Amino acid sequence: MSVFLIKAAQLLLSLSILVVLHELGHFIPAKAFKTRVEKFYLFFDVKFSLFKKKIGDTVYGIGWLPLGGYVKISGMIDESMDTEQMAKEPQPWEFRSKPAWQRLIIMLGGVIVNFLLGFFIYMMILFVWGEDYQNTDDVKYGYGVSKTMEQYGFKNGDKIVSINNIPFAEADNLSTYLMFRTVDNVEVKRIDGTIETLKVPEDIGTQLFESGDIPALTPREPFKLDSIIPGSAAEKAGLLVTDKILSIDGKDINYFSDLTYALKNKEKESVALTIKRDSIVKTLSITPSEDYKIGVAVERTDDSAVIYQHRDYSFGESISSGLSVGYWSIKDYLAQFQYIFTKKGAAQIGGFAAIGKMFPATWNWAAFWQLTAFLSIMLAVLNLLPIPALDGGHVMFLLYEMVSGRKPGDKFMEYAQMVGFFIIIALVLFANGNDIYKAIFE
Repeated sequence: MSVFLIKAAQLLLSLSILVVLHELGHFIPAKAFKTRVEKFYLFFDVKFSLFKKKIGDTVYGIGWLPLGGYVKISGMIDESMDTEQMAKEPQPWEFRSKPAWQRLIIMLGGVIVNFLLGFFIYMMILFVWGEDYQNTDDVKYGYGVSKTMEQYGFKNGDKIVSINNIPFAEADNLSTYLMFRTVDNVEVKRIDGTIETLKVPEDIGTQLFESGDIPALTPREPFKLDSIIPGSAAEKAGLLVTDKILSIDGKDINYFSDLTYALKNKEKESVALTIKRDSIVKTLSITPSEDYKIGVAVERTDDSAVIYQHRDYSFGESISSGLSVGYWSIKDYLAQFQYIFTKKGAAQIGGFAAIGKMFPATWNWAAFWQLTAFLSIMLAVLNLLPIPALDGGHVMFLLYEMVSGRKPGDKFMEYAQMVGFFIIIALVLFANGNDIYKAIFE
């Protein structure tokens, strides 16, 4: 099976699980409050359905357009825009006839399920597969340091001892802290074995994002060329797979992080690439691409350069640790919004293709569930945004009603729903348009 089909199958399965459970989060409280649910659909049934069956008052089905799913609740202004039903007298089984607190629970049900699902999956991942982690010396050659981090005292070869006084083995990776959390101090072990405590500014994440220095630190790994990409700058310059790269613009290249650093921080359009070929030292002129690549694939030559330790969790331990992982997943995801609402951040927003690429090229259940847990958290957070047509929009109007005692008029809700729908469509088109642009031009 091709890599594309494996990734697509994982994406489809993951989204199907998340959508069905999200909609069940609306369906179950609606039924509990004796509210009629007319439809329960996985995917959208524009014009026709792949499958449908009516049981009681509800039609259960599968649509052909895999962009989500929905439940259609009687007496509710939603994406169906069923104005004909809303023009009639309210009926006891309709959404609009229920008390505001019941309607609020129905609308929050989906995101609550997604949050709980994310926490549950994280717990089960730790219980079933445990967790890989690193001690300070498990990164044998230390880290290659980005230009931004050099300004704050980090040096090539540094190893991380602790972050915010949390031992490295117990903390997440440093890049996560720098981008999404507050870093008070980082303790590093120098090449000579001395320990030093470094401070970084509060806006370090913004600095890294704007400069493109992500990740901030990269494990140093000895390497050799594995292949030259046809038509690349490397091939045009005459680089051979048997060549050994010695330096770029006079800077020694011993690790792959040295290569990426030199290309990203080049001073001219082209660089002088010094190589060793059959005992002869030669210099090639090569022009990297706009994303600082020359078109080579590499192979690391020391498998012990980066190693991982493993810890298993009892069922009780997996619950507490899973709650912690879920909490930080939510917090870190919310922190990403500070970067999204920038010109550079908007350009990096991706759609279904970008999400699909996150899945592994071979079927791996641990990786599948890890990403599904994150997507569940992401779906819950996005659905809480106060945009009409999303759950968060409905919640916003319900809270207004509960505080003010005044219910927004049906016409207002119809217009708000239309505005929200167009906002969502625009965002979907923009995100997936970014995917198409990157596929063509990058």
